[in-house]
Amino acid sequence: QVQLVESGGGLVQPGGSLRLSCAASGRTLSLYVMSWYRQAPGKERELVAVVTTDANTNYADPVKGRFTIPRDNAKNTVYLEMKSLKPGDTAVYYCNAARGAATYWGQGTKVTVSS
Repeated sequence: QVQLVESGGGLVQPGGSLRLSCAASGRTLSLYVMSWYRQAPGKERELVAVVTTDANTNYADPVKGRFTIPRDNAKNTVYLEMKSLKPGDTAVYYCNAARGAATYWGQGTKVTVSS
């Protein structure tokens, strides 16, 4: 079992920055592919960013060049660093850990981009 706890969400103005954290317990995070998803009101959950066990990353087109997903295996934590935020980035952001058939979710942290 992996327990994931997200933090760092909040209200930010357009053009601002925010860093989300996903802290894991129960297992060594370095063994898992880590991802961030988001779900906006009335929309389906969508993949935002992925970092593999060897630190390769991939990003959804809407966030390329604005978001990064560094992982700190020593702290058992993965981050989502967001800059140049837009109102369209408003959503609940979820952390996911996956290894083989096993997948785990955090409870989500809400990000609101508004002036």
